[in-house]
Amino acid sequence: MDNTSLKHQLLVAMPQMADPNFEHSVTYIVEHSSEGAMGLTLNRPVQISLGDILMDMDIEIEVPPSERHRVVAGGPVQQEAGFIIHAASTHWDSSIQLSDGLMLTTSRDILEAIAVGEGPEQSLVCLGYAGWEAGQLEQELVENAWLSTPASRELILDTPFEQSWHAAAARIGVDINLIAGQAGHS
Repeated sequence: MDNTSLKHQLLVAMPQMADPNFEHSVTYIVEHSSEGAMGLTLNRPVQISLGDILMDMDIEIEVPPSERHRVVAGGPVQQEAGFIIHAASTHWDSSIQLSDGLMLTTSRDILEAIAVGEGPEQSLVCLGYAGWEAGQLEQELVENAWLSTPASRELILDTPFEQSWHAAAARIGVDINLIAGQAGHS
């Protein structure tokens, strides 16, 4: 499946996406193989801050996290689990290399470093993830539920949430506003 893998791609939900978990979403595909896929939704902000998460985890905060550490609902699966996307400048206990100078870390040490001002300057904390069984994502693509576009650090870490759906589609020359929500004749 190497030549058809969507690993390190962004999935842009089509306007007709019926699942409220993914309506107008942009999802980064962390892993994709014949066994299934795992992704992190990037543009579903939640009403909890990184400071709140640190306090809930009993991590003492010496330097309050800046607004450059954003928190989103990463998907409907295991919403108590945290996945931190950040620049690849430092390697933490459980860091894996993503693409475009990004890493994904799930270990507590990165949060402890952020709490004392020694972590990455910017991050996206995803609570939960999106998962697809074998063949499920491929079927959704056949059904035109998603557009696929290359991932970029800028789109993942720098683009305001309310702009990311349009910006991700624009990367491949698509004006998402011009795509009809329904197919067929009127």
